[in-house]
Amino acid sequence: MAKGYQANQERLAQVAGLGKVLARRAAFKCEWCEGRDDLKPCDLDPAEEPSEATVALLCGNCRGLAGGKRGYTSGLRSLQGALWHSEPVVAAAAARVLARSGESWAREAIEDSMLDDALKQELLGQ
Repeated sequence: MAKGYQANQERLAQVAGLGKVLARRAAFKCEWCEGRDDLKPCDLDPAEEPSEATVALLCGNCRGLAGGKRGYTSGLRSLQGALWHSEPVVAAAAARVLARSGESWAREAIEDSMLDDALKQELLGQ
């Protein structure tokens, strides 16, 4: 158990260590909603080694959404812009949250985005 705990602590330290780089990339704003409060790195792809390509700078609300917390529809609308993010993992993770919502407008936003067609098919069940 100690090995698992230690590995988790090391991963959390790696993610946190990316904070300054991510803050510069994101212009000190949430990479999903562009909020400026409670910004922290969020590991969007736990299967991969933490890097700029797998971690995003998100506010507390968006970190909650990334972790599976259900959000209000109006709060989810702020994620639409993230579908066009230059970092593929940031856009894909936002699309996954929007797809989980089941909202028709979210489905349309995903369909209209420049996301990879395979990802769109996976998320929208086409």
